[in-house]
Amino acid sequence: MACICCCPHLTSWLSEKTENVLPEEMPADFNFKVQFGINKRNSINTYDNTVTKDLIVDGTASTALQLTEDDMRAIYEEMKEIHIGTPKKLIPQSTCKQIPYSEDEWHITIDGQTFDYSVSQQFCELTKDGKKLLALREQIWSIVREKPAYQELPEARGGYQ
Repeated sequence: MACICCCPHLTSWLSEKTENVLPEEMPADFNFKVQFGINKRNSINTYDNTVTKDLIVDGTASTALQLTEDDMRAIYEEMKEIHIGTPKKLIPQSTCKQIPYSEDEWHITIDGQTFDYSVSQQFCELTKDGKKLLALREQIWSIVREKPAYQELPEARGGYQ
């Protein structure tokens, strides 16, 4: 889970220490896994080059899928833009909750460092950082959905209530 900072002195110290944690160029060890959706049954995993699709009533289906170097560079650039590697505020100050809800679980490796983030849409509103991670995941998912290997997976049947 990501760090949620509440102390001004600690937040100031952390921002000084983490402002530019990502190298300018995409490192060779850059990989990520994001699990998402209701019960986190969808996943994109560049560590083992797989994608898993939630088929709802029919379980899940997985296939081999390797993103291109250009895809990975574009994703890395977007991660730099949203300052992956810095502490994120991901739990909103809201008592409003909804069911069912989607969750995103991130595990990212960049230049020997790992970063883990968890974003839950159980709350009626996401934080600013949560919205950025959700937009990043949507961008990646749109890349994956265009790949022939993904398009060969069965269609989902049913729905969540």
